[in-house]
Amino acid sequence: MTQNKHADYIARDGILKLLSDDEIASVSVAQTAVKLSSGDEYIDLKHLDQGVRCAATAATAMGHVLPRKSVRADTWTKILTRLPADPAGAARSE
Repeated sequence: MTQNKHADYIARDGILKLLSDDEIASVSVAQTAVKLSSGDEYIDLKHLDQGVRCAATAATAMGHVLPRKSVRADTWTKILTRLPADPAGAARSE
């Protein structure tokens, strides 16, 4: 495992450990959905460097998505502190 992949794994693991049992269940249900609604905020656990994303009208692959609506506001805030700094400071649309 390369050092970058290891660091990515540690970052994803740290974010997932912030979730409560109820939030994990909510995320699991969300991952079975076909797509996010347009405008829904999420992070892609495989691409944390992209920061918070905003779902557009195109289908978003749900396999590694953590939708904002699946976690409590305080958990989302904690997650944001673990993401790389976003110089634009805003969610990006896909």
